[in-house]
Amino acid sequence: MVMRNPMTRVSRRGRVTIVVLAVVFLLFTLFDRVVGAWTDYLWFSEVKYTGVFSTVLTTRLWMFLIFGAAVGLVIAGNLYLAYRTRPLLRPHSAEQHALDRYRLFLLPHMTIWVVAVSGLIGLFSGLSAQGHWQDWLLFSNSTPFGQTDQQFGVDLSFYVFEYPFWRYVLGVAFTAVVFSLLGALALHYLFGGVRLQGAGERMTTAARAHLTALVAAFVLLKAGAYYLDRRGLLLDKFPTQELYGAGYTNINALLPAKEILAWISIVVAIAILVFSNAFMRNLVWPGLALGLLALSAVAVGGIYPAAVQSFTVKPSQLQKEAQYFQRSIDATRLAYGLNTVDVKPYGAKAEKPPTNLPSYDETVNNIRLLDPAVVGETYTQQQQVRGFYEFNPKLDIDRYTINGKTQDYVVGVREINYNQLQQNNWQNRHSVYTHGYGFVAAPANQVVCNGQPFYVSGFLTEQAKPVGDQGQQCASPQDLIPVQQPRIYYGEQMGGVYAITGQAPGTTGAEFDRPTANAGDQYSSYDGSGGVAVGSYWRRLLYAAEFRETNFLLSGVFNENSKVLYVRNPEDRVRKIAPFLTLDSDPYPAVVDGRIKWIVDGYTTSATYPYSQRIDWNTAIQDSSTNSRMFPEPRQDVSYLRNSVKATVDAYTGEVTLYAFDESDPILKAWNKAFGNKLVKPRSAISQSLQDHLRYPEDQFKVQRDLLSRFHVTTPNGFFSGQDFWEVPKNPANPTADQPPYYIVAKLPNQDKSRFQLTTALAPRSRGNLAALMSASYVDGKPVFEILELPPDTAVQGPAQMHSTMTGIADARREITQFSSSNSEVMYGNLLSLPVAEGMLYVEPIYLRTKSDKTFPTLQRVLVAYGPNYKAYANNLADGLAELVKQATGQAPVPGSGENAEPTVPPVGNQTGSPQVQAAINDMNKAIADLKAAQVAGDFEGYGRALKTLQDAIARYEAAVKAAAPGASPSASASPGASPSTPASANPAASGSPAPSG
Repeated sequence: MVMRNPMTRVSRRGRVTIVVLAVVFLLFTLFDRVVGAWTDYLWFSEVKYTGVFSTVLTTRLWMFLIFGAAVGLVIAGNLYLAYRTRPLLRPHSAEQHALDRYRLFLLPHMTIWVVAVSGLIGLFSGLSAQGHWQDWLLFSNSTPFGQTDQQFGVDLSFYVFEYPFWRYVLGVAFTAVVFSLLGALALHYLFGGVRLQGAGERMTTAARAHLTALVAAFVLLKAGAYYLDRRGLLLDKFPTQELYGAGYTNINALLPAKEILAWISIVVAIAILVFSNAFMRNLVWPGLALGLLALSAVAVGGIYPAAVQSFTVKPSQLQKEAQYFQRSIDATRLAYGLNTVDVKPYGAKAEKPPTNLPSYDETVNNIRLLDPAVVGETYTQQQQVRGFYEFNPKLDIDRYTINGKTQDYVVGVREINYNQLQQNNWQNRHSVYTHGYGFVAAPANQVVCNGQPFYVSGFLTEQAKPVGDQGQQCASPQDLIPVQQPRIYYGEQMGGVYAITGQAPGTTGAEFDRPTANAGDQYSSYDGSGGVAVGSYWRRLLYAAEFRETNFLLSGVFNENSKVLYVRNPEDRVRKIAPFLTLDSDPYPAVVDGRIKWIVDGYTTSATYPYSQRIDWNTAIQDSSTNSRMFPEPRQDVSYLRNSVKATVDAYTGEVTLYAFDESDPILKAWNKAFGNKLVKPRSAISQSLQDHLRYPEDQFKVQRDLLSRFHVTTPNGFFSGQDFWEVPKNPANPTADQPPYYIVAKLPNQDKSRFQLTTALAPRSRGNLAALMSASYVDGKPVFEILELPPDTAVQGPAQMHSTMTGIADARREITQFSSSNSEVMYGNLLSLPVAEGMLYVEPIYLRTKSDKTFPTLQRVLVAYGPNYKAYANNLADGLAELVKQATGQAPVPGSGENAEPTVPPVGNQTGSPQVQAAINDMNKAIADLKAAQVAGDFEGYGRALKTLQDAIARYEAAVKAAAPGASPSASASPGASPSTPASANPAASGSPAPSG
């Protein structure tokens, strides 16, 4: 007894130490989760979606407990059974003597070891299970599709809602059985139930019964997997075609093979149990049965289907698989909403532009010149006033009706770029510079004042708007899109920075609001409903832990009214509330009922829609307008897509509202049911003012465009040959990436009125000419998808070809080369392919920017073309269209690609005549000198003014010559194509100067 007391005390201390260490480990492990869950609950309470928080949390908790406990109990039961059925007497052998040390180590605490091992495996199983909460919610709220698959006649809801969950349950069952088998085998061996040496039986009756029962359970699970695989065949990929679904080999070879293997598995499981325990009581026959199963799996499930594919399908694939091709084509078109696409022929036979081209129809009148992917920097430089303001680099396109006219506008909101704060300390970053200010918009078809946008809203001050050199108004005198609350607390640029609000205006540290013209800097205090109250010490302590920031406890900016605003990116807010949605990558701001709201498109998707084409979402939406990522996004398989939800986020309050846009979508119905039918508002709740700003989503259009490049072919023969496949043309401005689609207000052929629509061009595969034009829009709130298909025997030039043709104009090539080689940078806008007057009109804006800091792109030239022959390089769109008409009517020569297409300036050196003529000559000489000076300085605005002055002087010169000699033509024509009569130095096109103002 004396010797036992010290050991007992040490043992107790060791247990206490282990317990303390375990508690500390759990505290540190669970602390972050508890803090995160608590702050999440407060955040969901702020946005009034606590039902989402509670449903997700309880579902994950129950799945963790149920699956973790189930796996743990199965393994613990088998380990305990293996221990209880151990032989009491073990034969003497070297093997058993070697195992004694391990038995002595385990036996005193066997229960603890069993609980620890099974608990650890159960813990990881539970953690894995809680990540599948979406599978369970869809499974338990399955909603019928009302459509059946073409092979088994099963409602599609089985594949979308039930199949993924059964797959997961089967995987968990395999995990439990395999770990139970391994653990039981280890214990039986350790305690002598299974022996490798010694006389007598190598396995006791109890051990044999236990282990064979587990093997039989594994084989029965395999039978269930084979049965489930039968349905999974409809999700496979064709062996030799880029199609998904069950082909001839799957249906006629693999399907019966799976059924045969399932029955063989059941027979093998019975044989293992019966022959091992009831009759022969050895493992010879069970081993033969397992060998038979393995051999059957290789022969029936592998060799036979491969033989059918090689000797039956491959020699006559089209004849054998035509019906399965048709299934895949039909399913893909239905799954992605392509079955309603209206395909119409468009001849594009007109080769000459109409004489009234500049005012032909709404399409021409609304041609978009501003490219939102280019002018974001222009907005930032011209509308920031202070260096910390910033617009999104890629602006957005929306339409507004002003003075009775509906047209598209390039829009953006003025946000805070926190990296540009001069004093970027904690207080400035989080409590002073808390918000942006203003919704800025400019008509997409208009440029003023040397190629700048004509801003109509979002002005920071009420000061007089700038005026151009010729008295042209550079911005609207008043705000044409007024908003009730212009402050931006929730935006794309500030999502990762939290804001502390609640201080009274005028107090130290109040929020900076905006600079004004006369009253200096203005300050304000947030009075919106957004944010979580942090007025109490305990709340600040909680968020100090959440954000790892001690200033929550030390800073003096807090008071009883303080709030913290976080998760401020609109996309992140919607994703947090509806994590089951795939969100469009381009949220856009809109003024709805006088408030700035972000509109976010939400998609319901599935990767298990039978026979439908499976794509990688993140790859399908990539083009030249998509921001490149340092690391590739993880693959997201999709075989079903619906734009089922339109979400709005108030830019001031952060309020999130979800609207059902496609109420017929079964997946949305299932999710809404899972959250008590309170998550998504019905479509009838969408106001008309919001409906007016909904647009066809860009990511969905890109996916559909990619699929329609092949699945516009609806016959197996056409799909098998692939001769009529299309492809997305490369962006002329960035040949390494696809051309992005573009929003325009246009009235395309067969449309009764102009629409705000998303359009794109398509080219025949491996060729550059034009094959079709696609457009998608909303008509009376319903999506309309149309394709204008050109005849296959035409050779209308595609975007890349036309870009090469237009930039090959002598003037264009010379100036672009000079601009690119000097201290300026040429930037191409989106090349628009427009069906006009039974032909094709192409428009491509050209922007210039100096290669120095604090400069921005301005639109300086426009390339236009009509048909295969008529093309122009002009100062602005109106001049370009007029030039096309002149070329078509013979008033001007068609420009070639040689140096003979050089524009001219009238002779200015030795002219004599009336005082008016001499004055015009003097003005031209001065303008040319100003052009040279502006070129040397890299001053594009000054160059534009000088060139405009030169043009006016030329016009006065020609008028004066006509007046001096009635009926005679000027001595030097300014028409394109004439030979120059002045030195190159007097010719702006030849002098390498930047382009003139638009």
